[in-house]
Amino acid sequence: MGMTTIVSAVLTLLAGIGIFLIACQMMSSNLEAASSAKLKSLFAKASKSKLLGVGIGTVGTAAIQSSGATTVMTIGFVNAGIISLTQAATIIYGANIGTTVTAQIVALGMFGAGTISTTVIFSAFAGIGAFLALFSKTVSVKTMGGILAGFGMLFVGLSLMSGSMEDFAALDGVKSFLAGISNPILLVLIGAILTAIIQSSSVMTSIALAMCVTGLISLDQGIFLTMGSNIGSCVVAIIAGVTSGVNAKRTALIHLLFNCSGVVVFMFAGWLLTILSGGKFSYGTLFNTMFPAAPQTQLAMFHTFFNVITVGFMLPLTGLLVNAVTRIIPEKTDGATDTLKLQFVDNNMLQAPPIAVAQTKKEILRMANLSLANFDRSLRIITTNDFSERESFDRTEEELNFINRTLVDFVVKLTDKKGLNGHDHIYLSTTFRTVRDIERIGDYSENIVEYADALNTGGDKFSDDALYEISQLKILVHSLFDKVIAAYANESLPDLEAANVIEEEIDDFTKRMEDNHIERLSKGICNSNTGTQYLELSSDTERIADHLINVAKTIRSLV
Repeated sequence: MGMTTIVSAVLTLLAGIGIFLIACQMMSSNLEAASSAKLKSLFAKASKSKLLGVGIGTVGTAAIQSSGATTVMTIGFVNAGIISLTQAATIIYGANIGTTVTAQIVALGMFGAGTISTTVIFSAFAGIGAFLALFSKTVSVKTMGGILAGFGMLFVGLSLMSGSMEDFAALDGVKSFLAGISNPILLVLIGAILTAIIQSSSVMTSIALAMCVTGLISLDQGIFLTMGSNIGSCVVAIIAGVTSGVNAKRTALIHLLFNCSGVVVFMFAGWLLTILSGGKFSYGTLFNTMFPAAPQTQLAMFHTFFNVITVGFMLPLTGLLVNAVTRIIPEKTDGATDTLKLQFVDNNMLQAPPIAVAQTKKEILRMANLSLANFDRSLRIITTNDFSERESFDRTEEELNFINRTLVDFVVKLTDKKGLNGHDHIYLSTTFRTVRDIERIGDYSENIVEYADALNTGGDKFSDDALYEISQLKILVHSLFDKVIAAYANESLPDLEAANVIEEEIDDFTKRMEDNHIERLSKGICNSNTGTQYLELSSDTERIADHLINVAKTIRSLV
């Protein structure tokens, strides 16, 4: 009978954990979709204010119900060079506070003995949410249904976990075994290891809450398990950091050192409290006095207290912590640098799809500016016969090709992620063509440099009239570029219309260039070699204008 009960309890616990994890994921993805615009603006605010960083981390984590996602996303921002290590540290501090919201919700759901419990009431939201998600035709209502269903399933999983704890509590052998684990360090290690395996501090804390409520463990044991879960939660960040750049590794180390420091300080303070009171007081007795007859609230409140106080004493030490990790993980000294990389996106950002979409647009805008820079270089090379910028041109062309390949791969991964609204999905579908159009601008600029090579080989150069026309053409292309970027970045139809007008002017101007060239050729002002390269330059620039206008036209499907 004992063995049957144990097996049943273990299976029930696994089922509860599974449902709880799925519920967290469901809530996270739908909350991201519902608050995508707010999340984008929230994490786009880079500031030197440490308190703002803590606030961003707290609100962001509370919104998406995942400190792991917030931390991994922060690592992505650091790796992309968008925020500093100090800003990343403060966001991680806030994420630790934000994650306590889950424990408070779970504790709230454990009330109601002898009546209809809050767990049952909240679990009913799973059914309500499922009906909304399945039968509503409105996207916003479906998203709200997903949030409610995830919220309800959270308590279904909690109910199963609590039930398994009650089964364990009925076994004297299990109770005696757990009662024998009183060493705080051992309990912290157990909490850290279990959290690392589950990869969710929320699940570990919820299990500890259920064990305390059923009397399977004491409040002090639950407190030390919860502290250990903070250390175990660093595993996700460590995995993300190891596969990324130097600053990403430093960010993961900041997370680990911050959480370990909090545990060490609290364990030392708890030891002093017990020694100085002659064994009369501990964290458990203090929180039992403050919140009597409510073990779930006692542990949940300690969890919040622990994280808030840890942030409080670590915040002034952020500079020292950043300096320490910088020394522990120094920059590469072998001269090797990762010159080819995406600056605004990182695979770690896939944890927060709405923000990744906003960063994708920034990366495309950067790519567009690189293509224009190379177009300008190509014109300087062919009009001055000065090839000193050739190396910079080739390096930028290589970067454009790299962005073309790498960004498309990133967008493919991003498109498959949940948590994107309809606008984001449509935008991502346009990026494949946009990236290709921008890459083609680089290719045509490369053609112009090849024409310069041909002129240089033949010892030829353009006439003054031809040089003047090229300078005027460059002005038109820059005007077009400005309007295209304004239209694309702001989804502005008036800017698109203005861009169309300029693009037509470029078409007319390149036709006049051809007519003027024929006239100069007939007068013997230029020879066949210069004429050929001149006409090719004109034609390729007209094609560059076509690709630019294609970039702007993508907004028609978005507005």
